[in-house]
Amino acid sequence: MSSRGTRGRVARIAVVGVHGHGASHVRRVHELAARGEAELTAVVDPREPDPGAPGESRARWFASLGDLLSQGELPDVVVLSTPIHTHLPLAQAAMEAGIDVLLEKPTAASLAEHEALVGVAERTGRRCQVGFQTFGSHALAAVSRMIERGEVGQVTGIGAVGAWVRTASYWSRSAWAGRRHLDGHDVVDGVVTNPLAHAVATALRIGGARRAADVAYVDTDLWRANPIEADDTSSVRVVAANGTRFGFGLTLCADERTPSRVIVYGTEGTITLEYEFDRVLLRTGAVTAEKEYGRTSLLEDLLAVRRTGGQLLCDVAETGAFMRVLETVRTGPEPRAIVSGDGTHDTAVPDGVMEWRGEGGDRRPVIHDVERWCERVAATQKTFTELGAPWTVRP
Repeated sequence: MSSRGTRGRVARIAVVGVHGHGASHVRRVHELAARGEAELTAVVDPREPDPGAPGESRARWFASLGDLLSQGELPDVVVLSTPIHTHLPLAQAAMEAGIDVLLEKPTAASLAEHEALVGVAERTGRRCQVGFQTFGSHALAAVSRMIERGEVGQVTGIGAVGAWVRTASYWSRSAWAGRRHLDGHDVVDGVVTNPLAHAVATALRIGGARRAADVAYVDTDLWRANPIEADDTSSVRVVAANGTRFGFGLTLCADERTPSRVIVYGTEGTITLEYEFDRVLLRTGAVTAEKEYGRTSLLEDLLAVRRTGGQLLCDVAETGAFMRVLETVRTGPEPRAIVSGDGTHDTAVPDGVMEWRGEGGDRRPVIHDVERWCERVAATQKTFTELGAPWTVRP
C-alpha cells in the first residue's frame, strides 16, 4: 500500500460535512494541529461555515467534494461525516483520487454498497477507516482477554442494551433523519443502524464476528413509537457462524438515558462493558471488579498506520458483520407502529404501555419499562415479540 505524503510533513486533512456531528471532527483535527500532527486544509459543505469558527478561517471552503478534488492540491485524508446514502460515492471518489478516508458509521446503506466500498479500497490501495469509535477502546481487548482466560466460564451469549432518549427535534434535524428511503435511495436511519449502531458493532466484535461471512443469520423485531419511517425501538437476534448467540435490545424511547452496555453472559458470571465510558465490570460468584480504560482516536490511528503501516482498528472490510445486520433491517418488514392512543397511529395498544411527554421540539414518546425489556432481550437472545413485551400484544 502506498505511503504517499506520509513522511516529512504533517498530514493534510479535509472534513466533509462540518455542521452537526462533523463539527466534532473539525475540533479533533484542530487538536492534532496544535500538536503538530495534522493540518486542516479544507472543509466541505453545501452551507458555508461560520467565518468566525475557530481555525476554519485558515481552511479553504468547498461546496462539494467534487469541487475539492478538481483543484490542484489534494488532502492526504478526507473525513466524511455525511448522510448514510452518500457514503459510497464520496468515499469512492476520495480513494480513487489517492486519498485515505475516515468514514462515519454506518459504513454504507446496504451490504452491496459495503462490498463495493471494500472493492474500491482493495483496488486503489487506499485505507478506509470506519468511525465505530468504540473499536479504539482498549476495553475491548481487555474483555477479550477475560473471555479467553475463562473468567466467566463458558460464554452462553452476548447481549447489548441501549436505552436512549430522542425528541422530535432529533427527527426533524435533516431530511434523511428517521427515514428508510429518500429520493429513491436507501437511508436506513433507525435505532439499530445509526444511533445505537455502536452497541451492535461492538458486541459483534467482542464475539469474534467481523466479516459478513461470520454471521449465520439475523432475526429482527422492529418497532416505532415516533411518526417516522424507521425503527426507534427494536430487538435483534444474531447467530454467528461459530454458534455464538447475540441479543440486542435497543430504544430511543426510554424514560431517561442510561449508559449503553455490552454484556457477556457466562456460566460463571458476566462481563459488562459500558462502551461510552470504556468501563468494564466483571461479576462472578467470587469477584466483583471494575476498571476504566483508555481509547485511541480512530483518526490518530489512521494517521499512525499511514506513517508506519499495520492494521487499522476499524478497517472497512471488518464492518461486514454489522452490515449483515443492517442489510436484514433494510430488506425486512417495515417497523410496526406502537400506538399512543392520541391519534398518532391507526391502531391501539393496551393502556399504560406508552405516553407522550413535552411539547414542540421536546415532544417525545416514553415506553414504560422499556429498558427492562431490552435487558431481557440481551440476556435471553429472544425478541420483544417472543418475550411478550406489552406493545407487541394487540388487544
